[in-house]
Amino acid sequence: MTDTADQKQLVDLIGDIPIAMLTTFGPEGPRSVPMARQEVEPTAELWFITARDTEHTRAVAQEPRVSLTFSARDSWVAVYGRAAVVDDLAKLKELWNTFAEAWLPGGPEDPNAVLLRVDLDHGEYWDTPGGKVASLISFAKTKLTGDTYDADHGEVDL
Repeated sequence: MTDTADQKQLVDLIGDIPIAMLTTFGPEGPRSVPMARQEVEPTAELWFITARDTEHTRAVAQEPRVSLTFSARDSWVAVYGRAAVVDDLAKLKELWNTFAEAWLPGGPEDPNAVLLRVDLDHGEYWDTPGGKVASLISFAKTKLTGDTYDADHGEVDL
């Protein structure tokens, strides 16, 4: 696959998986928290809504390097890049949804509501096209032949 095709595949897979584990590397060391992804740009820019007064937001302010992992029944993505806390009320309103409101009931105007933008540098994915049936067939093939599990794999610098 070309880098462009790998990038498209990576972005498409991320777009299908709404929750990521965000790992920050602040002064207390690595820390992972689940985050609901709001938007994936084709340029591999990710947006999250979060609270300003959280440990992960403070960690990003001190050390912008982050890692994100996405997992679904038949695909997995691991990426890393740089995060930034973004104060942009218009973008926050654009991305706002009822899920965000469960965590920040004051709405997008809540002074504690803020955006986290992650610009990806590198990513890797594993995908089993065809879903559960294809996975079962691949597992059976592995058991019978001794070959390794059959999944699409790609790695791309973004």
